[in-house]
Amino acid sequence: MIEIKDLSFAYSNEKVLDCISTTFEQGRVYGLLGANGVGKSTLFKLLCGLLTTRNGCISIDGYSPADRRPGFLSKIFYIPEDFEGPSVSIKNYADGISAFYPNYDEGVLRGLLNDFEIDINRKFTTLSLGQRKRAILCIALAMNTEYLLLDEPTNGLDIPSKLEFRKMVARTMDEKRTIIISTHQVKDVENLLDHIMILDKRAVLLDKSVADIQSEYLFEVSNTIPQDALYVESGLGGCSSIRKNVNGEESRINIELLFNYINSKK
Repeated sequence: MIEIKDLSFAYSNEKVLDCISTTFEQGRVYGLLGANGVGKSTLFKLLCGLLTTRNGCISIDGYSPADRRPGFLSKIFYIPEDFEGPSVSIKNYADGISAFYPNYDEGVLRGLLNDFEIDINRKFTTLSLGQRKRAILCIALAMNTEYLLLDEPTNGLDIPSKLEFRKMVARTMDEKRTIIISTHQVKDVENLLDHIMILDKRAVLLDKSVADIQSEYLFEVSNTIPQDALYVESGLGGCSSIRKNVNGEESRINIELLFNYINSKK
């Protein structure tokens, strides 16, 4: 489990995170949402020990990420948004880092790459942006770490690849793994998420399971604005609204609408 308590962080005099507390449990896929600059990428770097906490603490299965102990590092894999890849083949890169990941499975890597129609012997430098993103996603999933941090994983992917990405994550997810996806492209991942967290610099604005959100709110599209609507956006397809779910009805979460509603209450 990832436990964060009273975490604050600043670059020079610019505070990015201010007294944030939350947990990430095993067996769940989290959507980490927030406007640009609220500290999502910074939080990822703190979680994997690339940045050091100044105030507050992070504990991951009893480890402090800043210590960067081998037992901890073998548990976590982080893909930044702007991964470029070295001038080596996908296979050589995976073989090189697999020494640090005892659960690496080359068969899984080959199978995932085959789904994306990428040759394992291709060098990263010969791949397009989308192909590089697909290749590192395959490597990350094949390392079979307990914690996987994905920063904007669908950027650069075409529509078929986004579908394949969702299938890959669903196929490799299990009760021991925690996946945290930071994204602005919420429609690309909304069917994967078990839990939604909306982050602001000074607070966690929302931290609830998808089931709890569906129990609390009703998401609708209609031709008129419901009188008891909590939040409404008008569009070509009608009025998208959020209401209190007083009758226990089922509806599909509109994450973009939810995000805008939660931020409107700040």
